[in-house]
Amino acid sequence: MAKARRRKVFRLVFFALLAALALWLGANLIFPNVSRLKKEAPKTTAFMRYRQNMARREGKNFSFVYLWTPLEKISTFLVQAVVISEDDKFWSHKGFDFEAMKTALEKDIKKKTWRYGGSTITQQLAKNLFLSPARSPVRKLREFILSWRLERTLPKKRILELYLNVVEWGDGIFGAEAAARHYYGKPALELSPQESARLAVVLPSPRRYNPLSFTRYIEDRAREVLDIMVKRGIAVPEAK
Repeated sequence: MAKARRRKVFRLVFFALLAALALWLGANLIFPNVSRLKKEAPKTTAFMRYRQNMARREGKNFSFVYLWTPLEKISTFLVQAVVISEDDKFWSHKGFDFEAMKTALEKDIKKKTWRYGGSTITQQLAKNLFLSPARSPVRKLREFILSWRLERTLPKKRILELYLNVVEWGDGIFGAEAAARHYYGKPALELSPQESARLAVVLPSPRRYNPLSFTRYIEDRAREVLDIMVKRGIAVPEAK
């Protein structure tokens, strides 16, 4: 009995070590190294390459505008508007908003869809940098692991800086600087509270919505974001 028990314990330890080795190999070999993002600005992203390949398959020409800009050169109004609109718990969570994910999952189950709502800015950054828009359990698992690695490796300000620079803001438009120049003809640093709110609210579907349009969604969501900015003292009441 004692010998059989020792063999059982040995097997459990062996398989635990094997599982730990597999996780280490997966994290360090299969997944990209995120530590380089501490100082490097990515030259392209998986999303940019995905859009290029998609256009190529359709026989279309595709060029994109991507202008890297330090966080201090991006309007504070836009920074705050994006956080409010996309992930208001960004500064306090560790990469995941489980309450938002639970709500999104309940909606998915009710509507019998597979949309994976409730993503944080960190998760969206992981998706933009390394993954594709495809929805599958495997892709979502990779997004979780990459998001955890980003939060573990980079400070919050750097995560936000990366996100604001690589996020898609329209067809062929990537990053705050390109978006500010394309839609408003000015640098990202000079964006007003109103312009910032309108840019922020298109991010869930940047190829569907245009910040310059006067659709009900844009008007209502931009007003909501602007109201919060005023209440928090980010913008003056006249901005409304």
